[in-house]
Amino acid sequence: MANTPYDRTIAFAGMCQAVALVQQVARDGQCDSDAFEVSLRSVLCMNPKDTINVFGNEANLRVGLNCMVKGIDSTPSGSEITRYIISLMALERKLTRRPDALSQLSDRLDMLERQTAHFDLFEDQMISNLASVYLDVISPIGPRIQVTGTPSVLQQTANQHKVRALLLAGIRCAVLWRQVGGKRRHLIFGRKKMVEQAQLILKRI
Repeated sequence: MANTPYDRTIAFAGMCQAVALVQQVARDGQCDSDAFEVSLRSVLCMNPKDTINVFGNEANLRVGLNCMVKGIDSTPSGSEITRYIISLMALERKLTRRPDALSQLSDRLDMLERQTAHFDLFEDQMISNLASVYLDVISPIGPRIQVTGTPSVLQQTANQHKVRALLLAGIRCAVLWRQVGGKRRHLIFGRKKMVEQAQLILKRI
């Protein structure tokens, strides 16, 4: 895959979309269903022909692109999004240093992909299966991501599964970000260019 500002913007928008949906689920128990579908499908897109192929098309990343443009700022909501993203990137870096965990992750995702021949990815059981991959493989690597929201909402098992499935999607996007050359310096020094790229994409979708 190409290491261009466009590709990094797409990968980062995918990460933003996943964590924006985590925030929605944690607060309200529901989220944008189309964006949720795109994020979950990205987990099983393991051999894409290019970066955008992971998400289907640019319009599928509208939530993430809007989050990039409006959501990462000094407001409490934006700070929470930023914290989730930094935590995902830290987890992904640890994951890459654990060949055992990477092998386990690959095996579990292969199994999930085979299951989609018989079950819809968005059935409760499949979302639970995605969540268990995060819980069993990613979470033990640590540090755990502290998700904040409405306590009564977060206590519901179905919402816990959605949050963990979305965090797994976030990890998938963090891997993609690294694959297209994304580095911490791009967040510090290149964020303005990524936001401008996101604005251009939003104008044409």
